[in-house]
Formats: sequence, structure tokens, C-alpha cells
Amino acid sequence: MSFLSATLDRVKPSPTIAVTTLANELKAAGKDVIGLGAGEPDFDTPENIKAAAKAAIDAGKTKYTAPDGIPELKKAICEKFKRDNGLDYTPAQVSVGTGGKQILYNALMATLNPGDEVVIPAPYWVSYPDMVLLAGGEPVIAEAGADTAYKLTPEALEAAITPKTKWFIFNSPSNPTGAAYSRAELKALTDVLMKHPHVWVMSDDMYEHLVYDDFEFCTPAEVEPGLYERTLTCNGVSKAYAMTGWRIGYAAGPQPLIAAMRKIQSQSTSNPCSVSQWAAVEALNGTQEFIPANNEVFKRRRDMVVEMLNAAEGITCPTPEGAFYVYPSIEGCIGKTSAGGALIENDEVFAKALLEETGVAVVFGAAFGLSPCFRVSYATSDENLKKACERIQQFCASLS
Repeated sequence: MSFLSATLDRVKPSPTIAVTTLANELKAAGKDVIGLGAGEPDFDTPENIKAAAKAAIDAGKTKYTAPDGIPELKKAICEKFKRDNGLDYTPAQVSVGTGGKQILYNALMATLNPGDEVVIPAPYWVSYPDMVLLAGGEPVIAEAGADTAYKLTPEALEAAITPKTKWFIFNSPSNPTGAAYSRAELKALTDVLMKHPHVWVMSDDMYEHLVYDDFEFCTPAEVEPGLYERTLTCNGVSKAYAMTGWRIGYAAGPQPLIAAMRKIQSQSTSNPCSVSQWAAVEALNGTQEFIPANNEVFKRRRDMVVEMLNAAEGITCPTPEGAFYVYPSIEGCIGKTSAGGALIENDEVFAKALLEETGVAVVFGAAFGLSPCFRVSYATSDENLKKACERIQQFCASLS
């Protein structure tokens, strides 16, 4: 009998973390590697947020807190939802976790029973299916390909729902594609969900503030108030506030669900870091002026990467509305052979050969559930992006 839990046989390690780890190991070994795998802004955390954390330390706010967040942070989150999304929540409807990932995981652990299904559009963030599997549920993948701009259609959502469906996980702007749903596109999906009252909505809005070209963000419970009582609206401070390492995520939803999530958190990690919580209060309540400035940088990088990747032979790269990722197709490269002798049978081989032969680390599309593609994070310097895209162009030109 194996000592390890059989549940682990249902899941795999995070491919995005694996790519970043490998890139860092190669760099440490003296290799010239440009990592485009990490979903992490290269900006520093704003000074006012760092100052709030230092003040919290100096004031001795370093003790245990309530398991799912201090009252001041829950109040700031309620005000954020009202201000940005027109959604009314009370502090009792709010949960704060150690990053957005814990929030999603707690909700799935609190609700899923064996055989319960969770509809996940593909391409998807790599952790969604595995978290569902860890919680005992069954992921049901609904494909949203390049022909629909990587956005799920109402027809595809309808076809994926069964009597066993418990959740629909929605992510806009998307990791890995950057695709974001307009109000009309989202309304078409919520119209389907209104016909299936047994299906709950888990809306992952982590990239809410990272949108470009006058795109207007919206979230399911905002677009369709009829879904309010069965929607968990999830967010965090990691991306827009450049606070990935601070590990603060949050969500708001029906009070019984939040109470169940609190129970799980109280018996696992307990409270998120107290100092990080005070920093997050300042992030949500303080100036937001740096967000548009950062977005201008991200937009410039996006446009450069899209242009350069589309100039590479065999690659087609759509222009996304948000986040800091692009998701180019390598369909035109399949079946060719690299200068190093690798037969490009799929996107995993492409990414491996690209790293070995050029030192550019990307995440292959199969990890996100849709091939043949790869993900580029443009949350790094213009210089690195330009150099990486030039290497990708040279790599593709060498294929025969």
C-alpha cells in the first residue's frame, strides 16, 4: 500500500511554476535565459503600500487575526466592490485568504462532493482543473478556441452543463489568453446560467484592472443581478498592485458559503499574514493613480510582442484585451524540424526546443488545455521582450 494519498494521482504539479523554476535554475547555472513564464508584474509594490506595511510592523500589528481577515480589510473590500462593480456586500459576506488561489480552493473544498462537475472554459489557468480534482469533483472542459477569440460561446456553455454541474468557473481578463468579455458577451453567458439555477458561478476577476484600449470590465453578478445569490466574486491585490508575494486574495458571496470557507481556512492556514492584510487595506483605500500608468507600459509591451510574434514564420498571435499575456498559435510550425533536430510534433516539444536552442522560456499550450499554442507573459522589461521575440523569430525561421 502506498504511503501517499491516492488523491495525488489525480493531479499534476503547476506547469507555470515548473517553467519558471527551470528558467531560474538555468540562469543560476550561467545560461543566457529569458523567462516569459511568470505571471508576475515586474513593477515594485507602490511606496504607499510598503509604508503601510512598515507602519503595521511598527505598531505591533503582527499577531493572529480572525481566520479570514481583519475587519478593516473586509470593510475596504466591501467598499471596493461597491465602487468598482456596483455590488453590495457586508463584511460577513467577505473572505480573505492567502492569495487568490486559496480562496478558489476553499470554495471548491467547501462545496464539491464526488461526482460533482465544474465547467471550465479552455484555455484555462493551469490550477483550475487540478483544484477541482483535489476537492473530489470532475472538471468538464468547454473549449473556447481562436475562432471565437478564446471566449466561450453561450452554445458551448449550454452544451457543457448537466444535472451534475455545480460550478461554472469564469475568468476575464483571462489567464492565459488575455481575452476579456464585453458586457454583451458576458450577458449572453449569464442568460444561459439563469436557465440553470443549480449552477453556481465562480468569477475570477484577478486581472480586473489590467485592461486596454478603453475596454470596460464587468463581472457576472454585476451584469445579471439574478445571479447574485449563487455567485462567488473573487479577486486579490497580486496583479494590479504588484503584490504577488504578499499573498492576499479575497472573495464575496452568499454568507453560508463564506462561513463554510472560513471553517476550512480556520483548520488549514488560519489567517493570512497580518502585515500583508494592513498593506492590502492601503492598496484598496489608497491612491489608484499608478494603475493607469502601469497599464500604459503593459499596453506598449503587448503591442510590441503581438507585432513581433506575428512577424515570426508559422505563428499567429491575436491582440488580447487585458491581463499581461498573449497566447499565440504555432499551427504553422507543427511537423517541422528545428535547427537542433527537434521534430515539432506539438507545443510542448516547441517550448522545450525553444528553451534549449534559444534560451527563451515559455509555457506550452497543452498545460492550459488548448493546443497548439504557447503563453507569453509580457510582465517583464521591454529589452527582454524584444530580445526574446527576436530569438523566437530566428527559431521559427530556422524550422524546416
